[in-house]
Amino acid sequence: MKMKVFNKARYFASVALIMVFAAVGASAQSVTNFNITEKMVLDAQQAWGAALVKIAKTHADGGDYKKVASDIIDAAYNYQNGAVLFKPTLTTGEQTFRMDKEGALAYFVGGNPKYKNDNGFALKGWSRYEIKNKGIILDGDVAITMGNVHLYDKNGAETIVDKTWGFKMDENGKLRIVLHHSSLPYKPAK
Repeated sequence: MKMKVFNKARYFASVALIMVFAAVGASAQSVTNFNITEKMVLDAQQAWGAALVKIAKTHADGGDYKKVASDIIDAAYNYQNGAVLFKPTLTTGEQTFRMDKEGALAYFVGGNPKYKNDNGFALKGWSRYEIKNKGIILDGDVAITMGNVHLYDKNGAETIVDKTWGFKMDENGKLRIVLHHSSLPYKPAK
């Protein structure tokens, strides 16, 4: 009877090969794709509109609208990962551009003495919205949109805002706003 000899090098090579095949098999089962789709952009825009209405409703109902707004900014914008280029609709002078979360929150809910001209854009009683894109550019993990947002208050009065958004996909595959530019449509002097 022949004696079997244990070959330590051959054993570890076989184990390593099995681990490689297991890893290849496992990775073939799941796919990570960091390409933004049009649907993802449209969903993110709808979430933004719904969030604006939610802040307004929470305020009207006497709830903690500042916390709601803060949580929404954390979920939708990219402030925790870097700068966001934020130019809100109704701002002027040195406070036109908001590069941090504090400035964005002040714009949406007011009440910050550093931003004394902010009355809370999200507190204007918005009850519904429509987003009408004129164009969307998709480029891997970045997307840019331009168009109009139609906002309606509880009486049905409409405000139209020219809107440009830039989205970046984070490491978890979630879209984050990195660019938010809003302005009222230009009205030439008569």
